[in-house]
Amino acid sequence: MDNQGFFHVLEKETAQARASMLSVPVIEACDYKAITLQTYTAFLVQAYHHVKHTVPLLMACGSRLPEHYEWLRQALGAYIEEEKGHHEWILDDLRACGFDAELAKANCGEGQVGLGIEMMVAYLYHQIDRNNPMALFGMVWVLEGTSVSIGGSMAALIQQTLSLPDTAMRYLTSHSTLDVEHIGYFADLMNKVTDPADQQAIIDSANRVYALYESMLRALPMTTTQTQVA
Repeated sequence: MDNQGFFHVLEKETAQARASMLSVPVIEACDYKAITLQTYTAFLVQAYHHVKHTVPLLMACGSRLPEHYEWLRQALGAYIEEEKGHHEWILDDLRACGFDAELAKANCGEGQVGLGIEMMVAYLYHQIDRNNPMALFGMVWVLEGTSVSIGGSMAALIQQTLSLPDTAMRYLTSHSTLDVEHIGYFADLMNKVTDPADQQAIIDSANRVYALYESMLRALPMTTTQTQVA
């Protein structure tokens, strides 16, 4: 084991998948202020379809953890309280962008879940139910780590480029702030995980989630003429 702890190993073993995800064209489009409203709302739709599963996934993981992980189950309880209702924030953001949020709730038309997110969510439920519930923490690392590293800057670029009101940015801006607080706590939790099989399950899950999240980002529409919300 790396003498800096498992969290350092997790960072190192998933760095390549993370770099691949961050190389997608949509992130470059944000950097060059070439993002479109259609791209942003398409991203929010996909975010809704995985964030609505965050609390159920956390609960499922907690129910599957063995007794010696009672300390981790308690931590999951805190995560659940923190994550409640965040999918509703995304629906509010969509409405503020002029998008029919009911399409996302109904999973139809432009509000339909894409293959990358559908497979990501299915993979996580399968790992929790049939393999190793510790795999869920791979997802936590991908999503919280990404929010901390680029979430805030991407939110600022998108809002500036599209002249969006603050009411259209709650999901991205709040998560970039919340996850800065979470990541130190998450690192401490991961450094307490010492079982090699559980560590590998987390690493493997993170690499898979990075790849599936990348496929979602690559599938976002990027050709529609930019539209602004007053």
